[in-house]
Amino acid sequence: MTDICYPSCEQPQTRRGQERRLALLICATDLFLERGYDAVSLDDIVNHAGGSKTSIYKYFGNKEGLFTAICDYRREVFFKGVCVPYIPEKIDLKNYLNQTLIRFYQHIIKPENIAFMRLFTEQTQKDIQLAHYFYDQCALNIQNTIAFALGQANDLNAIYCSNPHFSAMMYFGILRDVEWRLLMGLEVSANDAEITDYINSLYTTKIDNSLK
Repeated sequence: MTDICYPSCEQPQTRRGQERRLALLICATDLFLERGYDAVSLDDIVNHAGGSKTSIYKYFGNKEGLFTAICDYRREVFFKGVCVPYIPEKIDLKNYLNQTLIRFYQHIIKPENIAFMRLFTEQTQKDIQLAHYFYDQCALNIQNTIAFALGQANDLNAIYCSNPHFSAMMYFGILRDVEWRLLMGLEVSANDAEITDYINSLYTTKIDNSLK
């Protein structure tokens, strides 16, 4: 079982230290994607990134902590570009949901994100603690963002949604087939307009029908 210790490890206080930590994350990510997690040692990472293993122990605790930190870093970058707060005064719910799902799709089809999803899935199959940690940090986090928007719209009488969290889970299920195809290396439509039209057609029928 993974010892997810990196959150309690020392955080760099200087710009140089922050840059050093980020360099280790990026270098380790490249090596893990190129060779696979098990085939990469801390010595390999240090040889490519420079420095010593002391920095890895200092900032991440161990190899497992380093991988966990990489996943957290990529999660932050990924969802920063996908999830934005729902502000009813600035955007209607249907457009908000459409745009969020389209951004999600555009992110998951990027080759580097596909490769990392496969690596991540492989590692979580081996480590239930890591799986639970990132389900809470990733899947639930993004679902809660949508659930909050649905709940807010329900409170404003814009829609009727009795179970926002369940509805948010089903919302991301719209792209489940795309995710499965990406993970298994199957062909996915490269026609963004086709996907966009598909998403828009779903909400034209489902969201509009729930509007009051």
